[in-house]
Amino acid sequence: MSLVHESPEHIYATLKENVPFKARLIANALPIAGTEEEGYSPIYRNAYSTHNLISRLHHSLDTLYTLFEFGYKFTAERNALGVREKLSDGSYGKYQWQDYRTIRQRSRNLGSGIFFILENNPFRTKSEVHRNLNYDPTRKKDSFILTIFSSNRPEWVLADIASFTYSITNTALYDTLGPNTSKYILELTESPIVLCSKEKISKLIELKKESDRMDKLIAVVSMDKLEGPEGSQLKRFAAANQIALFDYEYVEKLGETNQLTPIPPTPDTKFTICFTSGTTGSVPKGVVLTHENAIAGLVFKYGRGFKTGTTRLYSYLPAAHILERANLVYGVCVGAEIGFPSSKSTMALLDDVRELQPTNLATVPRVLSKLEATIKSQTIHSENLWTRYIYTKAITEKLRLQAQASDEDANPPHLVYDTLLETFKKRLGLASVKTIATGSSPSSPETIRFIKAALNVGVSNGYGSTESFAGFLCSKQFDHDPGSIGAIGVTAECRLRDIPEMNYTSKDAEGPRGELLLRGPQIFKEYYKNPEATAESFDKDGWFCSGDVARIDTNRGNQMYVVDRVKNFFKLAQGEFVTPEKIELVYLSSCPHIQQIFVYGTSLESYLIGIVGLDPASIADYLRSRFHNEIGVREDILRFLNDPSNKKIFLMDLNNAVKDQLQGFERIHNVEVDFDPLTVERGVITPTQKIRRPLCTKYFQENLDRMYQEGSILRNEKL
Repeated sequence: MSLVHESPEHIYATLKENVPFKARLIANALPIAGTEEEGYSPIYRNAYSTHNLISRLHHSLDTLYTLFEFGYKFTAERNALGVREKLSDGSYGKYQWQDYRTIRQRSRNLGSGIFFILENNPFRTKSEVHRNLNYDPTRKKDSFILTIFSSNRPEWVLADIASFTYSITNTALYDTLGPNTSKYILELTESPIVLCSKEKISKLIELKKESDRMDKLIAVVSMDKLEGPEGSQLKRFAAANQIALFDYEYVEKLGETNQLTPIPPTPDTKFTICFTSGTTGSVPKGVVLTHENAIAGLVFKYGRGFKTGTTRLYSYLPAAHILERANLVYGVCVGAEIGFPSSKSTMALLDDVRELQPTNLATVPRVLSKLEATIKSQTIHSENLWTRYIYTKAITEKLRLQAQASDEDANPPHLVYDTLLETFKKRLGLASVKTIATGSSPSSPETIRFIKAALNVGVSNGYGSTESFAGFLCSKQFDHDPGSIGAIGVTAECRLRDIPEMNYTSKDAEGPRGELLLRGPQIFKEYYKNPEATAESFDKDGWFCSGDVARIDTNRGNQMYVVDRVKNFFKLAQGEFVTPEKIELVYLSSCPHIQQIFVYGTSLESYLIGIVGLDPASIADYLRSRFHNEIGVREDILRFLNDPSNKKIFLMDLNNAVKDQLQGFERIHNVEVDFDPLTVERGVITPTQKIRRPLCTKYFQENLDRMYQEGSILRNEKL
């Protein structure tokens, strides 16, 4: 039976005519008449689709399977997944590619092989989970849950394609979860099978050995070959703990010999359960994402960036997180070339990009800040006077041109400086990059401005969450005044709920402000086996309460800005309410020599304090210009800045930079300075760099107590 009623060629021609959507058509949102209620803003929808939300590109393309199969008809011979060849001297050479015909067949072999090793598993029991392991093309109930555990590599993508080809729900583990959380997820999901890289195998077997609730785990498939004595030893260790251990090559051969026809999913089929790391320190919640959610998420991506011809992506953001997961699924559905990192080292990133030459680069604010520092050190902060002079002129002029308002989302040209900047961009290895997208947490507008000008490239600032299958709105690439996250996209609608205790209301003079509420086909429906958390996250009308505080700028086409978090506020001794996340964003966007800050206060004190992380790439320039001091060693920098007299000057500079944006009680009075104090390993931030405030407070409690005992070092200064 055909997947579509119209010919694929006709659908493809229609897509080419309609996507990507015209930038000026989707740049604005409109309030829906008659939807305003007491305590709420009106409901907003994208101006492109005010009468209905768009949930799919074509009525027949309603699951990841149908979309992938549709795209495959036009991309079978294209390069799909690439890894760099490791040379004899340990370095890396060219990318070696598998085409889409190969990965489609391999994913079918893998899926068929997975059913074979589960159905014929010697450790299978009579439990309900194990009774549900048989291949059944007529299956109506949910499948077992397959778990993926590895860094980014082609085998991850093969697992995803196999999952949606055979209607298998999957989930993922990642190292920063820690063993206790990994065990919690495996126990909760009762996952019978894990697909992982070889170095994870022993950890998984140990987890089962220590747990009395992981008896459902009976198969592990290694993404790497299991050869020689090491492979034999691992297989014996696994078998001793009632786990059958295989590698991809063997399972794919089994599947090739015992080939099964696909089990097409429906829009309601659960595609993945994505566990969030959370900011509160509690156990992670499993966000259930269906094919309907995923397809709506891809509508947003197609509508913003679909291009016919070759798209090349670099997959380096963690695949276990929804931002990169969505990028990978989008990539295989549009027939993109996807290159993977040569190693886990961040130092390899630019070398990989130089070799791969991606057309689109997805990133996060922290990586963007490091790129900014690298560019500045080679241009406007160069030790070569001529280099510094010419790049300062070029970048300053591009900043001026790009700051001019325009209805078109286009880069204003400069006859001379464009050539200079493109040459520099090529030298960095970014010659092919046409667009950069950033998300996961707020980015500094100044950083976005500088990257756009210095690299002469578009940068879009997006917003999304695990609960929305990644992004569902983003700014223009060449927004003349960066900072917004754009207008609500075509796949969701929004409204703002008043938070009077935080002084955010829909009647605010600068535009409606309040908690961002979301509804639509891209928004999830439930947390896995957690009805209490699900009920807490939705109101009576089905709106998902995001927990983010947003502002809608009615003077700029109802563009949206994220300004705060709902629960992140506290009261100081004098009764003033403080929202630390807003304060942190202001400091980070105004002070380029810092890259982290944790702001803290208590109702027992009348002022704020903070833990500050220095930017290693720019702090030396600050010390040179402010103190006329050349310090290169990190320990010496920390010793110098934590000296009381120098720390006072440093803190006054921080507060001078934000004095027009923060009130006196919102400015910090004491700090402790370090390099990278907020790390995932310490458990104080999530892998997407969001602060886990309760855990952060607990970790730094001695430091915070010490600062309050020391007192305000600005008490006699005018704030």
